[in-house]
Amino acid sequence: MTPQEFFEAQLNKLREANSIAKIKDAHSIEAEILRLLLSKKFRKYAANEELIDHCNKAISLLIAENKPINITFLHGAYKLWRLEESPYADWAELFSLMYYTNWAKGICDIYEPGVWFDFFVDDSIVPKLDNIPISDVERYVESFQEVINFLKAYQPSNLKMTITPVSSQFSSSEEFNEILERNLSELKQKFAGKLPALTDSQRAMVELNVKITPEQEKDPSWREKVWQLHGAYMATKRMANYHFRSDKILAFTQPLPSGTTISVGTTKSSIAKFWVGVGALKRSDDSYKEIILSPSQLASTRYEWEEIKIDGLKGKNFNRIRVVD
Repeated sequence: MTPQEFFEAQLNKLREANSIAKIKDAHSIEAEILRLLLSKKFRKYAANEELIDHCNKAISLLIAENKPINITFLHGAYKLWRLEESPYADWAELFSLMYYTNWAKGICDIYEPGVWFDFFVDDSIVPKLDNIPISDVERYVESFQEVINFLKAYQPSNLKMTITPVSSQFSSSEEFNEILERNLSELKQKFAGKLPALTDSQRAMVELNVKITPEQEKDPSWREKVWQLHGAYMATKRMANYHFRSDKILAFTQPLPSGTTISVGTTKSSIAKFWVGVGALKRSDDSYKEIILSPSQLASTRYEWEEIKIDGLKGKNFNRIRVVD
């Protein structure tokens, strides 16, 4: 099987409805939606009681109002600058969207209003945190939307995928910056001017994402200052009152401190964030597995490039794909 044949087969599978009988009893529908949301087939980490309770309440609220089940996925609005694919979406985004489509399909099959899968993307903060031009952020979001548009033809009609920038929840960039600066000032006062002590994973995250400037290179505390700004941003984002709501079910690749997020990874066998990794195919007998390689994995993995062309899938990153033995 060639990569071309593999992808065509996988896309056609998305079109296939699951053979599940329609459920008419409201209580049974709620229980089945919860089961599908928390299925171990997609969930990568345990679901605690707080998460289960939140999902139950959100499902009940949405069913009572005959609204789609709202899954809100928290997402960085950029392609890691270290990758040659940057600033555009690549196979990693497509793999993840296909994976999330399969996750949502079961709900779409039994619940007529379907699923609203909303990507809540960090846009305005990326230039401030990572020193990435806003033009690169815009190019990434546009290319991600193009992948969403491409996949629509293969998805259930009652599955809607959208992109909601954090910036859209503020009246202007001036308002966003004013609130961010206020939160940063309050954070500094709270800790009496002391910078946060970073864990190894926090330090690694900062070093991976930030395109360090000459000024930062001269400052031994630049990592701590970036993390402090990140903390102020998280407070600003929360003040938008968009994602932490009783009728929204949050999703992410890995567990978050809130404890009320479904951790689903990015493919069946990957948890690497798709925006800081690249998509590749791993040979498996006469077929392939979709994987997402982080920068460290990419550096240590041997692969070959193979040409591929999928009708309707455009962009410089979709003419060839890495294949791993």
